Amino acid sequence: MIEIEKCGDVAVFRMEYGKANAFDLELCEAITRQLEGLGQSSLRALVITGQGRIFSAGVDLLRVLEGGFAYIRSFLPALRKTFETLFCFPKPVVAAINGHAIAGGCVFACATDHRLMASQSGRIGIPELLVGVPFPTVALEIMRLVAAPAHFRALVYRGTTLSPEEAKEKGLVDATVEPDKLLDEAIAVAEALAAVPSEVFAITKRQICDQVITRVREEANRFDSAIEELWTAPATLATIRDYVARTFKKPQD
Repeated sequence: MIEIEKCGDVAVFRMEYGKANAFDLELCEAITRQLEGLGQSSLRALVITGQGRIFSAGVDLLRVLEGGFAYIRSFLPALRKTFETLFCFPKPVVAAINGHAIAGGCVFACATDHRLMASQSGRIGIPELLVGVPFPTVALEIMRLVAAPAHFRALVYRGTTLSPEEAKEKGLVDATVEPDKLLDEAIAVAEALAAVPSEVFAITKRQICDQVITRVREEANRFDSAIEELWTAPATLATIRDYVARTFKKPQD
């Protein structure tokens, strides 16, 4: 599910879950546990990557349809916690986006401190509204922080997925890298960030992130109940089923 490889003071956190590293309850809980443990360890920085040509395809929609109301009620809090745990991770985190990073996969990548994406290797974007589901508050606020302000609303409303080069122009990634150099470049960036005194980096990151988390807490009180109700509504599940049928090229029961 998750492989951790130590490279000096940097840990490479590789997701290897199914074919697409799609987020379900078990993967979210495993990622959160690993991040919490690594946050307390002696490592100085973290690189997160995926497998093959997929970083993460986002939420496992088939599991959502299979599990329905009861599953979604457990899954959404776990997904929110995973995003927030990564976003607030006290040490430098670099994303080595090896391929497609779609919806929740894009949010997960954008929750890191620096993002490199393999050139000509996949698409990245946040098509949640095309799927028919609202953003969890923390996910939308992470994207608000990262995306270029001039493009934020269009990325959210239109749900267009971008090439690595387009994503760089719109702020979703910091740089594109040749695929065979991606991991080495990500580790080099992580090492450079790790050279900053850990206490200095940690408090600076808190200065950046705490304002976002404060907003998340405030907005969650206003919106998260309504968001959860929408995710579990029969009409939403029907819309997801239609999206899956069109996107996965096979009908759903």
